[in-house]
Amino acid sequence: MKNIFLKYGRFLLLGLVAVFATGMAYARKFADDAHVVIDWQMNAPLNSDFASGISGWGMNFEGIFDLTPNFTVGAFANFHTNHRYFNRQEISLSPTAALTTDRQNSAFQLPFGVSAAVNFVDHGRLIPYFGIKTGAMFARNTSYYNAYYVQDKSWGYYVSPEIGLRIYPANTKHFGFHVAGFYNFATNKSKVLSTDIDNQSNIGFRVGLFF
Repeated sequence: MKNIFLKYGRFLLLGLVAVFATGMAYARKFADDAHVVIDWQMNAPLNSDFASGISGWGMNFEGIFDLTPNFTVGAFANFHTNHRYFNRQEISLSPTAALTTDRQNSAFQLPFGVSAAVNFVDHGRLIPYFGIKTGAMFARNTSYYNAYYVQDKSWGYYVSPEIGLRIYPANTKHFGFHVAGFYNFATNKSKVLSTDIDNQSNIGFRVGLFF
């Protein structure tokens, strides 16, 4: 056994070193190609008066991986809340019932799923891209009045094309700034008091960092 070890041990040692070096190379490449994106998000609903107006109560989080210099895939989750205040008014609830009150509506959206993007160029410090996100969306629409509230929750399919720009302040691709404009559409349907919310669409933009 001692002779066998002396004869083949060096080959085993060289093989272990080669495997370790290969693993380190792949780990380094994965670290170079994997990124985390954190954005602050502005959002404005398009097809509903329930909670209209632009709002900055949102964040976007992504994990992306560069399959090639021009194509990335990943996963995302973001959230947003829009508010709208209504002065005191009469709300018809049914042919025989009505409610007179002021109220504040709150629309919360939480989409998550997978993403893909195509870079228009694959080098330089400014990388414009076109991307798309798709998955599911949880929505919670709430109307607060006095000490009470009415709320409806729903799930739907979500899709969101976006166009953006990744900005690298240094030659390395480990840190940079991110800017994107987006449109999204979801099939969620809700009813709160007398307001029907059939499907939800928004436009907005994101500003953030990626690592």
